[in-house]
Amino acid sequence: MSNVYHRIGLLAVLFLFSTISNAVTLTWVGCGITKKAFMQELVIAYKKSTGVEIVLEGGGATKGIRSTSEHSADMGGSCRYRIKGEAPESKISFNPVAWDALVAIVHPDNPLNSITMEQLRSLYRGEIKNWKQLTGESRPLKLAVRRGKISGVGLTIRQLVFNDPDMDFPQINVYKSSGPLEEAIENDVNAIGMTGISSARKRNVKILQLDNKEPSFENIKSGHYLLYRPLYLVIDKESENAAELKNFLKFAHSKAGRDVIRKNGVVPYLEALGLSIKQQIQWKNARNQAGE
Repeated sequence: MSNVYHRIGLLAVLFLFSTISNAVTLTWVGCGITKKAFMQELVIAYKKSTGVEIVLEGGGATKGIRSTSEHSADMGGSCRYRIKGEAPESKISFNPVAWDALVAIVHPDNPLNSITMEQLRSLYRGEIKNWKQLTGESRPLKLAVRRGKISGVGLTIRQLVFNDPDMDFPQINVYKSSGPLEEAIENDVNAIGMTGISSARKRNVKILQLDNKEPSFENIKSGHYLLYRPLYLVIDKESENAAELKNFLKFAHSKAGRDVIRKNGVVPYLEALGLSIKQQIQWKNARNQAGE
């Protein structure tokens, strides 16, 4: 009888080992803003629901797009859309899952509480170089910017504020990604820059109002706060795990997935579809105002 129990136990262990060894593990590479916004919590919820593990790696939107299109990652996270000629459409798909807002941030001790769209334009044109022009206090102003023109934050500023993807920004205080940029502003009372609100909320910085509008959940959802953009899951359509990727995307859009996104203070994409139309108007306004 003991031999029977021994065999049953052995079979159970072998079955468990086989199940574990055959479990799917997905890889995600992308922008730190998307990662901090909801991905960390979303993958935990998905694993709890399905047992599927998703390994997260940062590096920026461009790295996420390239890693996905080159099949070195199953999916990427991007806070910008594909640039023409960047990645063949047949290989990857961009799937919006949430709305993020771009916010201006300063050190907590900075007296500035709000900034206007026109002041932002003057900042990024290099026309404002001293805090006296914004607060009345004479101090050198350090504008922190992202390296290059195709980062998620950098490209979105160029599109939404200037409607010019080739706009040149001052290149004195340049950072390779949003993380180091945010850290620099946390530690320098003279610094100012822009990042995603989902990331900024987890930093010791002051988030500024824009045209006296708070970047609150409701203001982003309604479009009253002007600088918003989609956050995307970029999926490798040729991945051997394509079926599981499709399941994960469905989960992100499901009630359970949207609850996770919303609990992180981020607007689920499906709950504010009207923002897409408003954004087209916003780009038109940016083009008109930047040309004034």
